[in-house]
Order: sequence, then C-alpha cells, then structure tokens
Amino acid sequence: MSAQEQRNGARLVSIAIVLIAAQFLQVPSSFAAAPSKYVVGYATYTARIVPLWLAQEQGFFAKYGIEVDPVFIRGAPTLVAGLAAGSIHIGRTGGSAMLAAVAAGHEFKLLAAFNTRNTYDLVVRPNIKRAEDLRGKTFGITSIGGTSWMGVLLWLEHLGLDQQRDNIRLQVIGDQAVQVQCVESGLCDAAAVDGVFTRQLKNKGMIVMGDYSDLKSLLIGQSMVVPNSMLQQRPDVAESYLKGEIEALVFSLAPKNKPIVLKTLARWLKVDASGAEDAYLDLVRGVDRKPFASLEGLRNAQRLLRSRNPKVGEVKPEDVIDNRLMRKLEDSGFIDKLYATYGASSK
Repeated sequence: MSAQEQRNGARLVSIAIVLIAAQFLQVPSSFAAAPSKYVVGYATYTARIVPLWLAQEQGFFAKYGIEVDPVFIRGAPTLVAGLAAGSIHIGRTGGSAMLAAVAAGHEFKLLAAFNTRNTYDLVVRPNIKRAEDLRGKTFGITSIGGTSWMGVLLWLEHLGLDQQRDNIRLQVIGDQAVQVQCVESGLCDAAAVDGVFTRQLKNKGMIVMGDYSDLKSLLIGQSMVVPNSMLQQRPDVAESYLKGEIEALVFSLAPKNKPIVLKTLARWLKVDASGAEDAYLDLVRGVDRKPFASLEGLRNAQRLLRSRNPKVGEVKPEDVIDNRLMRKLEDSGFIDKLYATYGASSK
C-alpha cells in the first residue's frame, strides 16, 4: 500500500466516525468558523478528475488562499452523506447523486460542471453481438444513481432496451478499474467506461458496441457541489476553490504541460505510458472548457432518476444549479485570461 493510500485510508476512517456520529447527533453544518483545511470528496478515478489532482499538486489552491485535502470516497451516496454531516466540505460528484440528495432534503448547490457530455463507451463480452443479446445480462456500475449508472441507462435507452422489461441487472461493484476486471473475468457482461478503459478491454478481446460520440444527450457528470451554508457563509472559499480548479483545468489543456499531465494520469490511474495517452485523450474530449452547469443536463438526470425515486421529480433543477460564481469569473475575464496565459484553446 502506498503512502498516499495509507493517508486516504486514515482520512476515510475519520470521515466514517463522523458519519456514524451524525446518525445520532443532529449537527448543523456551519462554516462560520473556517476549518484550516477543506476536505474535497470525489467518488471516481477518471481522467476528468485530473484538474483536482493538479490543482493540489501544482499549488493552485494555495495560490488562491485555501488548503485542500482531496479524499477518494467509494460511492456517491457515501460522499453525499459526508457533505450532509460536514465531514466533507466540497463534493466532486455527478448530477444524479446531487438530485437524489436534494430530494432527500439536503440543501446543496451545484456551482460548476466539468463535463456535461457523455464520455462512456459501451463495452461488452465477445459473446454479445446485438443489442438484444444484452437482455438478462449484468452491467457493472459504480453506484445506483451515480454517473456510471446514468451512462448505462442512456445506452440502454439509445439501444431501445429497458432495464426492467429486459431483465437487465445493474451490479454495484466499484469504480471503472474494477468494472474492467469484472467484464474481463466474465462476472459482468458489459460496462459503460471511458476510453482509457475501453482500450484495455478491447485489447483483451471485448467488443465496443457503442462509441461515446453516438450519445448526444447532455448530462451532469463531474461537478462541484457544496452545502448551501458554505455558499451563504463562506462564498470566498467556494470562489477560491473554483478558481484553483479552473486554473488546473486550463493548465491541463495547455500543450506545453502535456508531459506533466501524462505523469499525473499515469500515477493516479495506475496505467502505463500508453494508458496515460489514452487517458489524456479522454480528458481533452470529456471536459468542458468553461464549466458552467447545464440545466438541460440536470433535467436529463432527473428524467432518468425519478423512475427509481419519485421525490426527485419534485425537485426544481433551476433551484439546484447556481452559476453565479461561474458568471462572475467569466464576466471578469478571469477564465479567458487564463487560457491566454497558458496558450490553451477555450474551444
């Protein structure tokens, strides 16, 4: 186990203790007394998380006056529980998890979305030749209601299939690296994964049934979520965090920084040089250059989720998204100046 994994493990134990205590104590989330370090929870290992890792490693958060502690949380529901309990201050999660949390009574705001397009290819076992062959089969996903879950449902919809009618099982097994192992071993029949994992599976004889670009529906993938109390009491913290991530995003897209980004991807995703190149392509094709949260994308997530959770249908997506900080950074010229400084394209 690496030192980073040991540190993450210790932090997860601390978060678990807070979550258990929160079940018995009603502790209001307050940011009046600022913590010395802000815990940022993220629930998946993909190329689209690299701006968070780079913002920490390149000192962008420190540049804007905050200290951040990124922590990997297994599953969006646990991440949301941590946000509600106050053990996680900022969440990097998807729109479907956010909607479910708001429907359950949590006062969260979605401030930015770093990808609003589908990035998942549909990869299946070699015995599956047609869409109809997926009936009765098992998909590996990260969590029910999470972004990978939503990606699978969008693919089923695209292929004219229905999870319930066609007896398709969605098995919660872990992040995309685990899903790759599940499909490769035959314990899962299919998965919706990013390109870096698609190529791993293809090299093992699996079949790419659907390319990510075939799905045109907008969604809310990796986004920045905060409790409303932070936005009210410490908007400066939310703004500083967002500035740090946006600068890291621009940094990652600048051609001159590609060697640094490749090393970061290889280290965090545990892939070789070829895999890092694949992950870099996923990053370039998957992130939004200006991460405004998409109302249409959140409505799509709501449409998919409300069949499982009718309360989600009562949520007003326009009350969940708050693009004020993004508009402030856009109108001030902050974002365009970064692209010009780093020599990256904002298109």
